[in-house]
Amino acid sequence: MATTADFRNGLCLEYNDDLYTIVQFQHVKPGKGPAFVRTKMKSLTTGKVIENTFSAGVKVNTARVERRPHQFLYADELGFHFMHLQTYEQITIQKEMIENADLMKEGQEVEIVVHAENETPLTVDLPPFVELKVTYAEPGEKGNTASTTAQKPAELETGATVMVPIFINTGEMIKVDTRDRSYSERVKK
Repeated sequence: MATTADFRNGLCLEYNDDLYTIVQFQHVKPGKGPAFVRTKMKSLTTGKVIENTFSAGVKVNTARVERRPHQFLYADELGFHFMHLQTYEQITIQKEMIENADLMKEGQEVEIVVHAENETPLTVDLPPFVELKVTYAEPGEKGNTASTTAQKPAELETGATVMVPIFINTGEMIKVDTRDRSYSERVKK
């Protein structure tokens, strides 16, 4: 059990027969009336984000979740296969449970969030940035820079397509932000 004073980003709690993680919260003390806590919570089972307001001091049930390091091995018709980095146990997870699965390449290290009480995998968290090779990008045309943020689609080695600046060419390594699928920078080797 926890109260609203224990709220922090990443806290997992049981709410409406589902598991939610707090994405954002704000304690509010209006001039009139009691204090409350405004939250944005993301469902660990469906990925849906909801907003909710809790009265200050209310008790909530917290859920114990663990982040376990895994390595992505391969994908097939059964799902995505991962290996635990300490125990070498393998686990298969469906694509729906992985946000931005097309940014994962074989050998990639990820964290799998597991509900500790019943050992159920909930989500797969990719690192914030991944380095991927551009397999195809249209050549940038000289003078095609009417705006300072001219972009073009580029296909990556994993099959994903992201928008990149026009100076990126086929064969280059780029860093991609996995949270919003945006180009971050060119990787210099």
